[in-house]
Amino acid sequence: MAEKFVVPEADAAGRFGEFGGRFVPETLMAPVEELTRAYTKARADASFRRELHGLLTTYAGRPTPLTEARRLSAELGARIFLKREDLLHTGAHKINNALGQVLLAKRMGKGRVIAETGAGQHGVATATAAALMGLPCVVYMGSVDIERQALNVYRMRLLGTKVVSVESGSKTLKDAINEAMRDWVANYGDTHYVLGSVLGPHPYPRMVRDFHAVIGRETRAQAKKVLGGKLPDLLVACVGGGSNAIGLFHAFLPDVQVELVGVEAGGRSAAPGEHAARFGPGRVGVLHGTRTLLLADDDGQILPTHSVSAGLDYPAVGPEHANLAALGRTRYESVTDDEALAAFHALSEKEGIIPALETAHAVAWVLREAPKRPGATIVIGLSGRGDKDVPSVARLEGLEGVAS
Repeated sequence: MAEKFVVPEADAAGRFGEFGGRFVPETLMAPVEELTRAYTKARADASFRRELHGLLTTYAGRPTPLTEARRLSAELGARIFLKREDLLHTGAHKINNALGQVLLAKRMGKGRVIAETGAGQHGVATATAAALMGLPCVVYMGSVDIERQALNVYRMRLLGTKVVSVESGSKTLKDAINEAMRDWVANYGDTHYVLGSVLGPHPYPRMVRDFHAVIGRETRAQAKKVLGGKLPDLLVACVGGGSNAIGLFHAFLPDVQVELVGVEAGGRSAAPGEHAARFGPGRVGVLHGTRTLLLADDDGQILPTHSVSAGLDYPAVGPEHANLAALGRTRYESVTDDEALAAFHALSEKEGIIPALETAHAVAWVLREAPKRPGATIVIGLSGRGDKDVPSVARLEGLEGVAS
């Protein structure tokens, strides 16, 4: 029998080893504690789990298929599978968490939900769940991301959500989270903050992971069926905050024979401000309520980041990822903007599947590394579809007349 990895769960304070916890101003302690109590109760409530399962199956479209990428496999010499979260309602894995949190907000008696978004997929998912459940919704989005994700901005507005442009700082995801937290401080009595990744103060990293863990549970069962009872050799997923990756990885953590690789945004270069790769150059610090690995200077100031993909353009990573890396169970590598753009085209042309630019980072790593692993079975977490990115890629490539 293969050796098993003992999966470290967060302690009562939400700490994953030296990472995680709850670092918030006094004004947020009451709502965070209220959320912790409500989620702990809902997590143990069979009726909540049944209602969420019903929404995931009849509304979101679970289970998602595990698709064999036959042409890529033939070209690379490894057997490549895609876990198709791009086929979910709204086009990405984000709906798993949005449905869970908005359903929880209803149970808590909240009359309003807010969210941040980078690529726009979490914003669209939250707007969708809010429309379904009849709650007003406000989404904060950096003005840089609004420009490069215009389609998702209109989708949110079409769903009845107010989109607030954030003009502070780098005008990207980090700054959108800042503004959402300010809103929550001012309005926590009737407002739930639907945080979109495994970030933030406890209980968010655990809660968001739990809502996405269905990805890995399905993948495990599907892979064993296809592979004659065996598990895949390798799982690969892109990592910004890390929600889709931890959702895919979690069911496989005990199985040390399954390699787990997260792929970060290598951006334009390794120079500070030119990438969003936290592992390696990152240091331990606190951002947005959690202690984790982040990009900061010698004075502890958060460094600017860059990625061609808005959803990976963030200076910190989820604390559970930081802890798993410290324990040696997972590893994290990066690919450049150019590699991701090449993978965006490759998957489109070889398999007829246009991936999100975030997802294309995971595909790019497999294009680069799979030829070194002949015969290996590899599952890529296909976290989202790329419709939202077509106009921005077209602009980058000098094509005119592609509607945004």
